[in-house]
Amino acid sequence: MNFFRGVMGGQAAGPQPSGAETIQKLCDRVASSTLLEDRRDAVRALKSLSKKYRMEVGTQAMDHLINILQTDRSDSEILGYALDTLYNVICNDEEEEQDENAQKQADDLGAHFTDKFIQDPEHVTLLLTLLEEFDFHVRWPAVKLLTALLKNQGPQVQGIILVSPMGVSRLMDLLADSREVIRNDGLLLLQQLTKGNAAIQKIVAFENAFERLLDIITEEGSSDGGIVVEDCLLLLLNLLKNNSSNQNFFKEGSYIQRMKPWFEVGDDNSGWSAQKVTNLHLMLQLVRVMVSPVNSPGATASCQKSMYLCGLLQQLCTILMATGVPADILTETINTVSEVIRGSQVNQDYFASVNAPSNPPRPAIVVLLMSMVNERQPFVLRCAVLYCFQCFLYKNQKGQGEIVATLLPSTIDANSISAGQLLCGGLFSADSLSNWCAAVALAHALQDNLTQKEQLLRVQLATSMGNPPVSLLQQCTNILSQGDKIVRRGSKVQTRVGLLMLLCTWISNCPIAVTHFLHNQENVPFLTAQISENLGEDERLVQGLCALLLGICIYYNDNSLENYTKEKLKQLIEKRIGKENFVEKLSFVAKHELYSRAAQKPQPVFPSPEQMLFDHEFTKLVKELEGVITKAVHKSSEEEKKEEEVKKTLEQHDNIVTQYKELIREQDAQIQELKEKVVSMSSQNEQLQATVTQQLSQIQQHKDQYNILKLKLGKDNQSNSQGDGSQVNGLQTEELTQLREEVEELHKQHALLQTQLGDKDALIDTLKSEAAQKAECSAGASDNTDLLKELEALRSQVQLQSSEINLLKTERQDLLKRAETGLSDTVSTGDSSSDPAKMADLENRLAAQTAETEKLKDETKSLSESRADLEQQLASATSTVAILQTENAKLQTEVQESKKEQDDLLMLLADQDQKIHSLKQKLKSLGQTVEDEDDLDARDQTDDDEEEEDDDNED
Repeated sequence: MNFFRGVMGGQAAGPQPSGAETIQKLCDRVASSTLLEDRRDAVRALKSLSKKYRMEVGTQAMDHLINILQTDRSDSEILGYALDTLYNVICNDEEEEQDENAQKQADDLGAHFTDKFIQDPEHVTLLLTLLEEFDFHVRWPAVKLLTALLKNQGPQVQGIILVSPMGVSRLMDLLADSREVIRNDGLLLLQQLTKGNAAIQKIVAFENAFERLLDIITEEGSSDGGIVVEDCLLLLLNLLKNNSSNQNFFKEGSYIQRMKPWFEVGDDNSGWSAQKVTNLHLMLQLVRVMVSPVNSPGATASCQKSMYLCGLLQQLCTILMATGVPADILTETINTVSEVIRGSQVNQDYFASVNAPSNPPRPAIVVLLMSMVNERQPFVLRCAVLYCFQCFLYKNQKGQGEIVATLLPSTIDANSISAGQLLCGGLFSADSLSNWCAAVALAHALQDNLTQKEQLLRVQLATSMGNPPVSLLQQCTNILSQGDKIVRRGSKVQTRVGLLMLLCTWISNCPIAVTHFLHNQENVPFLTAQISENLGEDERLVQGLCALLLGICIYYNDNSLENYTKEKLKQLIEKRIGKENFVEKLSFVAKHELYSRAAQKPQPVFPSPEQMLFDHEFTKLVKELEGVITKAVHKSSEEEKKEEEVKKTLEQHDNIVTQYKELIREQDAQIQELKEKVVSMSSQNEQLQATVTQQLSQIQQHKDQYNILKLKLGKDNQSNSQGDGSQVNGLQTEELTQLREEVEELHKQHALLQTQLGDKDALIDTLKSEAAQKAECSAGASDNTDLLKELEALRSQVQLQSSEINLLKTERQDLLKRAETGLSDTVSTGDSSSDPAKMADLENRLAAQTAETEKLKDETKSLSESRADLEQQLASATSTVAILQTENAKLQTEVQESKKEQDDLLMLLADQDQKIHSLKQKLKSLGQTVEDEDDLDARDQTDDDEEEEDDDNED
C-alpha cells in the first residue's frame, strides 16, 4: 500500500518517479498481481492518470485493460474502472485544450488508439457482451466507450457490429433501460451507429425503433421537451434520410399520423425557448425527408396523401398563418408546406383555399407573395416564399390558370389585391431581387402550359396618364431595351436575367407568342446588338440569354411575319453576329458557375441575393433548347426543307405503322379465334376417332355373327333337304322376295349417296381452284403455297377415306347378295349334292372379303393417324400469313363439312349393318341358317371323312 500512497501523492522520501515510470509499474501490478484487490487498485490508479498521461496509458496499458475485461468478468467494479480508462484514452472531448493544433493532435491520438483497439474485432464483440450486464458501473462506461469508437472510426466499427450476432439488438435494448442516463447515452450511441450505413439503419428500424423513439418524444413533451427530444429526432433523421425502405416502413406503420401533435401551437407564440425552436426545426426537417423531391415520385405522392388525410398539412398551414412564430421556424414551415403540396393536386387545391386570419380574409398565396416582393423581408424568407409558389404551380395547370386569370381584364378587382397584381408590381419595382423573383414566379405560371402563354398575351398595362396601354410582353421588352434606366437600378444584371428567363419561358413552344415578340420592330435589333457587342464578364450571361431568346424566335417561328422568317433571321445572325460567335455566346449560359448549382435541386438556395440568377426549371429549358437551336442556326433552307420532308415522311410512316399495328391486333384476334377453333376441331377429331374405333368393333362383331349364321345355315340346309320342303319353300320364297326388295332399296340409297359424294367432290375441286387462284395473286408467299398443298392433301385423305368406306359398304352388300343368291339356289333346287361346291365357293368368297375387310381396317387406322398428323400441321399453319386466314377459315369449314358427310356415311353404314342383322334374324325365323366360316370348315371335314369311308367300303 505504500506504493500506492506514493503514486497518489503521499510524502515519500527520495526522487519522485516520472509519469511513464509510474504507469509502467501500475501495468506490471495489473499483469502480475494475484489478488483481485491489488489489480482493482492498480486499474483505479491508471484511470486517475489516463487523462493527464493519455499517450502513456494508451500505449502501455491498453492490452492489460482489455485482458481485465476478458478475465475479471465477475467483478463489476474493476470492469468499470477499465472501461472508464479506455474511454479516457480513446475519447477526443478535450474541453481544456483550446489550441487548434493541440485539439488536432488529440483527435489523431484518439484515432490511433481506436485503430489499435479494433485491430481484433473480438474486442468490439467483447464490449457488446458487456452491454448485457445490468450493473450501472459496467453498462454505462461500455456505452460511452462504444460511442467514442464509432465517432473515431465509424465505418470500421459499424462493419464489426453488423456481422456480430445480435449486435444491433443489444444496442437497441439500451432504449428500454429505466435509467435515463443510459437511455440518453444509448440514443447518442445509435446516432453514431446509424450514420451513413443503410443496412444498420434497416435493422434498427425493424427492431421497432420508430415506436420506441416516438414514445420517448411523447413522454418528454414533444416540441416542448429537452435535449432528449432533439436526440430522438436526430436519430429519426438518420434512419429516414435517403433510405426509401425505412421511409416506406414509417409510412406503412402509420407513424406519419403520430407527427401531427408535434405542430399544435397556441395563440400566444411569444417567448419560445431555444430548445423548442431547435426541436420544431428538426420536426419540420423530418416531414421534409418524407416528401423530398429526390424521393421516388410514387413514395412522395403516397406520403403527401397521408399527410393530407391525417390533418398534418392543415396543421402546418395553421403555423404558416399564425402570429408570433419565430422567423426561422416560419421560413422552414414555408419550405415544408412547399414540398408537401409539390405535384399533389389535392394538396395544392387545399393550399389555394387557405386564408389568412385578416379582415377581410386574404388568400395565403397573396399574403406570401406580399412578403416575397417586399424588400424589407429577410432574404431566406423571400426565397422560401418563391419556392412555395413554385411548388404550388408544379404540374398544376388549374393553379396556373387561376394565377394568370388574376391579370386578365375581365377578372381584375379594383378593391382587392391579387396575386397577378403583386407579381406585376414586383416585376417592375426598383428592387432587382423583387424583379427576379416576380419574373421567375410568373414563368412558373406559364411552365408547360400553352394555353396560359396565349392568355397572358392579352394582359394590358397602363404605363402613364394619356398614353395608351401596352401589353405585358411589350413592357418586358421595353424595360430590357431601356438600358440607361436599368443602370440606375443598381443591379441591372439580376433584373435583366429575370426578364430574359421569363421571355424565354413565355415564347418557347408558342409560335403565337413568338409572332407577338417579333412584331415589335425594336426587339430583334436590340438582341442582335447585345449579342454582337464585346462586353465585360458580368454581361456575358445576358448575352447568352439574348442569344437563347433569339434562337427560340428562330426555332419556334411559324414564318407568319414576312420580315422575320426563319431564313431571314438566320441570314441576319450570319451577317451581324456570325454563326460561330452566336453559338459561343449561347454556350455562356450553361457554362456559368451558378447554372450547375441551380440545376441540382428545385429549392432556390443562395448564399447572397447577388448570386440569385438561375431557376431550376429554367436550367431544364436551357438543356433542352441549346442543342436544337444550334442545329437550327447552322441548317440551310434546303436542309430545312429536307428535314420537313423527312418529318412528313416520318409522320406518314408513323401512320402506316399505326395501321399495321391495328391490322396486327386484328390478326392476333383472328389467330386466337382460329386457335380456339383448332382446339375444338381436335376434340371433335378425337371423338370421331373413338366413334370409328367403335364402328370397327361393331363390324367385327357383325362379321363374327355372320360367320356363325353361315355355319348354322349349312347345317339347317342339310337337315331340311331330307324333309318336306314344299310348304317351307313357298314361305322362303315369299320372304326372300321381300328381302330382295329391301336389298334393291339399299342399292338405290347407295347410288344416291354416291351422287351426293360426287357433288361434294366437285365442290371441293372448285374451292381448290379458287384457293389456287388466290395463292397466285399473293406472289412470293411460299408458306401459303405449302398451306394449300397441305389442305389439298387433307382433302385427298378425306376423299380416300370416303371411297374406302364406300368400298367397304359395297363389299358388304355384295357379300349379302351372294349369300342371298346362294341361299335361294339352295332352297329352290333342294339338290343336296351341289350344296358342298356352292358352299365352298361362298366360303372362299367370304374369306376373301374378310381379308379385304381386315386390310380396310388397317388402312382406316393408318388414315386416322395420318389425319391426326394433318390436323397438327393445320394447327401450326394457322400462324402463317394473315392474308390467307380467311381462306384458311373457309377451307376449315369445308373440312368440317366433309367430316359431317363422313359422319352421315358412318350412320348409313350403321343402318345397313342393322338391316343386315334384321335380315339374318328373318332368315333364322324362316328356318334358314347362315353359316359362318367355322361351320363350313366343319362340314367340309365331315364330307371328306364320308368320302374316305365310301372308298374303304368299295375296297
